[in-house]
Amino acid sequence: MSALPLVHWTESGQSQTAFWRSESAAPVPTRVQIAGDQLSADAAYRLICEGTQLLWRGDFHNARQLLQALARRIDKKKRKPAATPLDAFNQHRQAQSQRARLLGSVLVPFDADHTIPLRRAPDVQQACLEAYGPATGPYLASLRELQGIVGAHEWRKKGVPIPALNASIHPHYGVFSPVRGEYIDLVARAPLPADTSLAYDIGTGTGVLAAVLAQRGVKHIIATDQDPRALACAQENLTRLGLQSHVTLTQTDMFPDGQSPLIICNPPWLPARPSAPVEYAIYDPDSRMLRAFLQGLSKHLAPKGEAWLILSDLAEHLGLRAPDELSTLITNAGLRIIDRLTARPTHGRASDPTDPLHAARAAEITSLWRLSLVD
Repeated sequence: MSALPLVHWTESGQSQTAFWRSESAAPVPTRVQIAGDQLSADAAYRLICEGTQLLWRGDFHNARQLLQALARRIDKKKRKPAATPLDAFNQHRQAQSQRARLLGSVLVPFDADHTIPLRRAPDVQQACLEAYGPATGPYLASLRELQGIVGAHEWRKKGVPIPALNASIHPHYGVFSPVRGEYIDLVARAPLPADTSLAYDIGTGTGVLAAVLAQRGVKHIIATDQDPRALACAQENLTRLGLQSHVTLTQTDMFPDGQSPLIICNPPWLPARPSAPVEYAIYDPDSRMLRAFLQGLSKHLAPKGEAWLILSDLAEHLGLRAPDELSTLITNAGLRIIDRLTARPTHGRASDPTDPLHAARAAEITSLWRLSLVD
């Protein structure tokens, strides 16, 4: 906690300080104004548009209502028509970034035990402990981030049903949730190679794909991730499923040492720059993880083995990746395509015509590419 930056503001004529917490890496607030129940949504909107952040001292429920009112005002802003899918994507990202910045301007105070010293504030101690860890002093955070933390806590308790496992996976805060089941179903139905003694799961996240492989009879899986949160999440899920003895979790960037007859990877699908650390599960700048996976197979894939690459073609439909770029990357890595299994997305945005990226989402296909080394 001592490494966190400090926020400075004046309240009732006195200088005040508190730690600043932001999982989205938002900068430390420099213009802080005390706000309460008497502040109108219109006045609040003007202030946040001018770059002022509002430290709430009123009723907590009123703060939530203010945030909803601000969201309505932000979302009323009309967007100009996009000339291309790439323009639509860039406009959407810019609008989402601006929306997040403005809605992140309503701040709430926390005591050192993660309690919120506001009227009618909910008990968020466990949710904040899961996301932030122990706190050693009072801090400020945005109300919008708190809502995300509480939502993640509820998903962690409830779990995400995974039909392929006949069980649920419980994602932790900051670990990508397996809500898009089509990629899991592809791994559940792809034909296994002859040698099922070992598999590598690169970038395991919640551990869901390692669990599917273990349930399908792969004797041992080495699952890697560079994020300690992901490894803790995967460990909890595998233990809950009774599969912990079949999976070894390793903190590393990409591959463990040695070779395996089966290596799987579900890298982030969009080759674009994330605007916050929590977006690294979605955006892969310059396709770095995709390229590292394909290029590393020559060293880590056992002879006669298979690599499974699970990837959506949404990037192609958005103009973020050329239509032939993936096949070129595969060929240049000394690999050949054995087979391709495909699935259509079933999430709500794929059929929502009001989504700014609807045309690309409606055409999207998720594929499992079965790859082998060129003889």
